Amino acid sequence: MSRSESVLPEQNPAAAAKLTVGIAGLGAIGLHLAKALDQGVEGLRLAAVAARDHAKAAANLAGFRVKPPIVGLAELADHADIVVEAAPAAVFEEIAVAAIGKGRIFVPSSVGALLPRMHLVERARQTGARIVVPTGALLGLDAVRAAAEGPVESVTIQTRKPPRGLEGAPYLVKNDIDVGAITEATRVFAGNAFDAAQGFPANVNVAAALALAGIGPERTMVEIWADPAQTRNKHTILVEAAAARLTMTIENVPSEENPRTGKITPLSILACLRGLTSTLKVGS
Repeated sequence: MSRSESVLPEQNPAAAAKLTVGIAGLGAIGLHLAKALDQGVEGLRLAAVAARDHAKAAANLAGFRVKPPIVGLAELADHADIVVEAAPAAVFEEIAVAAIGKGRIFVPSSVGALLPRMHLVERARQTGARIVVPTGALLGLDAVRAAAEGPVESVTIQTRKPPRGLEGAPYLVKNDIDVGAITEATRVFAGNAFDAAQGFPANVNVAAALALAGIGPERTMVEIWADPAQTRNKHTILVEAAAARLTMTIENVPSEENPRTGKITPLSILACLRGLTSTLKVGS
């Protein structure tokens, strides 16, 4: 074939191919992500969404340029190459098992729900699936991952949130802690990331991601503070390693729809999805 006869990128089926995305949950995270994909993201196409309330989901999709089908949670993996979990932690396993069983790329936002289900990693090895954990509301995961290639003495994360952002956590309910009555900064939990994920499933996805990137959930220590003076979700990470000492702080603006979630979370997942198809990917 001469140069004049070469195939242009837009005529090349391989270049035009897109990975299809299915989103489970259309709340503060899922709806934001779905809107971004509907507006157009290179290499990606929104293929389906799943939600418990189909009528509400249909209303949320009313203004979309291309309305994706609304399917059941377990059916989502039949429609997409990538399954994004952005649903309540209570339905995490249903979404994850189906996606991994079908050999899909599984992107969880409820990372804390993955810690007690590490058997899913072995299942992914068997089916050829991938579990890709986004950075979420955290920072410095690349540095933590790099440090963990050598000896690490300790990893600690301290989370400070407005009391409203912690309401309803199982640990607080079990221990009769009323965060609504807290008038000054109060530490409501101290323990490892595994226990934190069980006690605060909607609040410590950052700690879970940190644990998976570093030295594991048993050795990653977590403090959770209810602080009425906080207007943002603040996370401070301390890492003592042979290669470096890391001190990192991020203050995330809570989502209006769900104060437990930072506005940066859906943006992080979108960046993660872009990294799956980008020609140039920055970060390990």
